[in-house]
Amino acid sequence: MSFLKEMFKTEKPIIGLLHLKPLPGDPFYAPGGSMEDVIACARADLDALQKGGVDGVLVTNELSLPYEKKVSGVTLGAMGMVVGALREQFRVPFGVEAIYDGDATMELCAATEADFTRCLFTGAWAGDLGLVDRDVAKTLRLKSALRLDDLKLFYFVTSEGEVYLNDRSTVDITKSMLFNCRPDALVVGGAAAGVGPGGELLEQVRAAAGRVPVVCGTGCRRETVAQILKNCDGAFVGTTFKKDGVFENRVDERRVKEFMDAVKEMRGDA
Repeated sequence: MSFLKEMFKTEKPIIGLLHLKPLPGDPFYAPGGSMEDVIACARADLDALQKGGVDGVLVTNELSLPYEKKVSGVTLGAMGMVVGALREQFRVPFGVEAIYDGDATMELCAATEADFTRCLFTGAWAGDLGLVDRDVAKTLRLKSALRLDDLKLFYFVTSEGEVYLNDRSTVDITKSMLFNCRPDALVVGGAAAGVGPGGELLEQVRAAAGRVPVVCGTGCRRETVAQILKNCDGAFVGTTFKKDGVFENRVDERRVKEFMDAVKEMRGDA
């Protein structure tokens, strides 16, 4: 039995993504915007995700585009304020992620007492943001210093929109990541939010990971979830839960419930 069963009460969890609206300091933070509005939208999305039946929730600054390599203090402060405002509303395990900054994510997890997190913790990547070079040794030492002993880390093996600066295969990257970094779980994502990884890639990473859980990071939809859960151990789900399946929209409780009803039937939940 993996930690997934203990934490999420199922070996095949669906973790709903709570995408925060643009935050103060973000280029697309609305003129005249307010944290009150950000919190209200987050509260409504959390309510829809939980009423719809997800097994866990990950709060991310998904709309803080373009993402920072080193997340600013105002973003961390704003995210902490949102999670603090929602703290008593969480009824399922929750995590937080400050995209793409593993160190900032550790600090945010410590401040919010998150149960888990995911991030691009390791590797060197190239994409629209330029070079993203993660220092996982520093990140894991920070985790230790902050006494985040029970925090579970989900590591991205592939990145959304970035190319790994190495000619090794994803399977070889998986194997070395397992040896060097000891992740609690691995995440395989597609090219962008809402775009899933190929089934063959999921199968290959799952085979290489051994007892370490592998979850789908992007693009899981109602029509694909059966195959995805056959190939791996769960999924993070965001875009498909939004109204009309549009990334920028708010979470639609009906879409969440229909998706989760299908998943629970597949899993044989009582």
